[in-house]
Amino acid sequence: MTRVHPSALVDPAAELADDVEIGPYALIGPHVVIGARSSIGAHVVLDGRLRMGADNRVAPFCSLGGPPQDKKYAGEPTRLEIGDRNVIREYCYFNTGTAQDEGVTRIGDDNWIMGYVHVAHDCRIGSNTILANSVQLGGHVVVGDWAIVGGLCGVHQFVKIGAHAMVGAHSYLSQDVPPYVLCSGRPAAPHGLNSEGLRRRGFEAAALAALREAYRQLYRSGLSLEAARATIAKQALSEPAAAAPLQLLLDFLASAERGIIR
Repeated sequence: MTRVHPSALVDPAAELADDVEIGPYALIGPHVVIGARSSIGAHVVLDGRLRMGADNRVAPFCSLGGPPQDKKYAGEPTRLEIGDRNVIREYCYFNTGTAQDEGVTRIGDDNWIMGYVHVAHDCRIGSNTILANSVQLGGHVVVGDWAIVGGLCGVHQFVKIGAHAMVGAHSYLSQDVPPYVLCSGRPAAPHGLNSEGLRRRGFEAAALAALREAYRQLYRSGLSLEAARATIAKQALSEPAAAAPLQLLLDFLASAERGIIR
């Protein structure tokens, strides 16, 4: 049975699964959908066209589904979509999308999003990510699966952070971070492969060795970006055991419109 605190204001048109919990003084708008076993903390505002999956935990004072902070926004029916099993801590603020993009801000599954994080309009957050306290994402930012972004990081609009990358605390990103890369600084600079994170996720020795060589070609060989990509492409063909992770890197490099940190 849905448990709604008497002080909460839930629009009758909102769709809540039978076992959702709504805390004191929460505000739930008419276009909100909340999946099974989710809990919404005190003073949370869920507004706009927001769809949330199952088993999510939203801590007090979050504001999710509000209009984008974009002067071009003219009230279009854009959306925020959140997957399953996400932990969203206090004072987070997530916006809906804009008509200038797909009109959707998307957050995947099993993410750990700490306090005061801002996810701006049209961002796409993968699954199993960690966004530490006070991470600020500009519009249209993409964060790949398993990426970790340290506390107090600022990410410029349209930047992409690749899967399994790790960004150190207090960093500023104005260019893309390739998958698997460890970086930090203002502006952020590469500092090697996220080897420990990859080992924890079960990457085998052959794949790790291949990724180290790919990192060397990309950052320490003196090659241009195009030449490094060509060398890594040959490496992917010659090392079948590492073809999939190398191809993920190659696909990212091919789509890096802002350039990569180097």
